[in-house]
Amino acid sequence: MGGSVVSRNWHHGNAAEDGSETRGWLLGHFIDPTEGGVRSTKDLEVKWGTHPAGDKRPEWTTDDQRTTLLLLVEGHFRLHLTEGTVDLAKQGDYAVWGPGIDHSWEAITDAVVVTVRWPSASN
Repeated sequence: MGGSVVSRNWHHGNAAEDGSETRGWLLGHFIDPTEGGVRSTKDLEVKWGTHPAGDKRPEWTTDDQRTTLLLLVEGHFRLHLTEGTVDLAKQGDYAVWGPGIDHSWEAITDAVVVTVRWPSASN
């Protein structure tokens, strides 16, 4: 873990380093509370995603019952939803979808995205 647990109630670190062992996820139920402290939560999940051009998730999620926000930090990122396709190309572009909408994605150029899902719970 790249960050520093200063106490059980606060933490600071680097998103890429802290998420390196959890596929980019920084907060969520899957963070070990003894190591992650306040980062371990059932309320939400936060991910810092760095994707090289051409990176993709070709398989679709199925029956996710959470709400998700995907926010573009840089690059060009394409999100495929059962409701349509969204191109996130301008810094700050985002998409939000609710329970029951499946998705896949692809990085059109090198891209950085932040994903927030709530609540944090295994399906």
